[in-house]
Amino acid sequence: MSHLLSRLALAAVCVPLVLGLLYLGDWWLFGLLCVAAAISLHEYWLLAREQQPLTLAGYAGGLLALLGAERGGVPWMLGGALTAFVFAFVLKAISETRTEPTASISVTVMGSVWIGCGLAFVFLLRGLPEHGRLAAYTVLLAIWAGDTLAYAGGRALGRHRMAPSTSPGKTWEGFAFGTAATVFVAFVALYKAHFLSVSESLVLGGVIAVAAPLGDLFESMLKRDAGVKDTGRLLGGHGGVLDRIDAILFAAPAAYFCILAFGPR
Repeated sequence: MSHLLSRLALAAVCVPLVLGLLYLGDWWLFGLLCVAAAISLHEYWLLAREQQPLTLAGYAGGLLALLGAERGGVPWMLGGALTAFVFAFVLKAISETRTEPTASISVTVMGSVWIGCGLAFVFLLRGLPEHGRLAAYTVLLAIWAGDTLAYAGGRALGRHRMAPSTSPGKTWEGFAFGTAATVFVAFVALYKAHFLSVSESLVLGGVIAVAAPLGDLFESMLKRDAGVKDTGRLLGGHGGVLDRIDAILFAAPAAYFCILAFGPR
């Protein structure tokens, strides 16, 4: 089975589950995000193990970020994530390891903010007072459509690499295909539903089209630094959970604040 067909087979299993729990929202979605955060943080700790992250503090910060988003929105989410800083400091103070505290604490806090807050924004999108379910659906579908078309377009026509030293497989041709797919999904879903204007839906599509590949490239940079191809093997040839959600961790926050910038609906 080709890599593209394998990606489609995985999507056929996972996408209905994710979209079904996203439709239900509330604690169903919260539970899904907590599981995804816990697994992704575990994969990240393995990736950054040379810096000896303070994993208990990181798990606490990431999961409290999600709980904060569920209970009180962005302020509580940030408060929850930043508890990792306090917990990490305390754990490092009583630890007997010799790793530099700057590296150990920094990598811990980054994990809780990057993964915990990134996933929390999916919950915040779903909780928007008007058309929240539609907005969350659109962001995820736009990311997935962009990723699939970028991969297919890059394989077929890719000649010019975007970031050769970070992710040699990504090309500008693939990026163009992915951008077109992302913008199209955002336009069809949000303009046709009378949620956003033509210009707003196109802008949102463009924001997602830029933010999602940046999230992918950011994770690729970390993997290259650690000398690994994938963050895990849970999804077989597709790597780990963090490999599948890296684009969401950048695109969901960008989409959320973009929609807020458009003003009250």
